[in-house]
Amino acid sequence: MTPDDDLLPTTEAIAQRLRERLAPAFLEVLDESAAHAGHVGAHPSGRGTHFRVRLGGDAMARLTRVQRHRLVYDALQDFLNQGLHALAIEFVPVLTESNT
Repeated sequence: MTPDDDLLPTTEAIAQRLRERLAPAFLEVLDESAAHAGHVGAHPSGRGTHFRVRLGGDAMARLTRVQRHRLVYDALQDFLNQGLHALAIEFVPVLTESNT
């Protein structure tokens, strides 16, 4: 472990932040860092640098793709400053009573 390992984002921390800020009906956060080992921006530990976020909900369904991405990036800005190098964002339509 290197001294900055404790500063790297975790799936749990990212999920908690997105739940607090965006309250999505569906949320999945995947750490894909190990698949990018040896690439530029990858951490030697193989974790905490490359994530995929899948989220959805009624409020986000009314936004454009760019607006949804801005919301996620704004919510995670401090993680980006701490070493989150790559973030894939996927919107997943969620079936609720209001849209069935």
